[in-house]
Amino acid sequence: MKSENRTAHPRKEHSVPRTGKCIAMIDSHYMAWLLKQESEEDNESINRQSLIPALTQALKTAGLAVDIQRVYWYTDTEEEQYLNDQIIRLVRSEQAEGSDALLQLMSGDLKRLAENKACDHILIASDDERILGLVDDAQLRGIGVHLLADESARHMDQLASADPDWCRLLAHADRRIFLQAAGIRDLTHTTKAAPATPAVPAAPLDPEAMRVKLLEVVNGWWADEPQDIQDDLRDELLNNQGIPQEVDRHLLLRVRKVLERPLSFPEKKMLREMVRNTVLGLAQDTVAATLAPAPAHATEPVMPA
Repeated sequence: MKSENRTAHPRKEHSVPRTGKCIAMIDSHYMAWLLKQESEEDNESINRQSLIPALTQALKTAGLAVDIQRVYWYTDTEEEQYLNDQIIRLVRSEQAEGSDALLQLMSGDLKRLAENKACDHILIASDDERILGLVDDAQLRGIGVHLLADESARHMDQLASADPDWCRLLAHADRRIFLQAAGIRDLTHTTKAAPATPAVPAAPLDPEAMRVKLLEVVNGWWADEPQDIQDDLRDELLNNQGIPQEVDRHLLLRVRKVLERPLSFPEKKMLREMVRNTVLGLAQDTVAATLAPAPAHATEPVMPA
């Protein structure tokens, strides 16, 4: 006989929204890259007036009915938007050493927020896996740590092989947060004069022409790099299968400006192989084979740069 006093199993407990105070920490470079991946707009600036509403909606969609009390905006460029509840963390040019100065600033703030238990939740927009230890520390202090992710995070099994470092960081988050279409539109919206004639989409390039275009971009980037950076990157690639995220992000944006469109997954794969071959001094003869047409139903994992 079944017990009349048996406690009901809380089957719907997972659907109850989590609440509390939240602080958002946004790497401006990562946010710009993320919006370029998700939007057809090609704006250089971000409409930060829409930032808190967009992040709030994204968190709510993930089951987090939290109150964003403050945004820390990490950047190495002077800002012209001075908004309530948004603190600009500026890395000045004389302090900047690649992405390290910005990372150190963000890491220091994250550590202090966790030590002081200043909030219940922290939303981080960054793809730098070096923050993983600080994320872990914050979680051990009872703070929920969530990561703003690109669409590749919806396919973690594919991401594990395409970009294991990014996958490892995302896997450590309490929630992976995705911007909603309305939020992306608001963040990228700027008032523009109507063009005199409708824009005509660029015609797709054949594989050989694409190979030439990509190689021009890669060669131009490599020629601009100082010798010490070239040597460091060569040593790094000898011990790793992928390419550094900051290099990947920079080249994807550079190619997008040349082609006036984002790359498909096969084209991204081709670009990354070209980068490895160029850095390591290998031949580029077989790279074009990566542009073989993919099945129409294939899902493209998007790799953060």
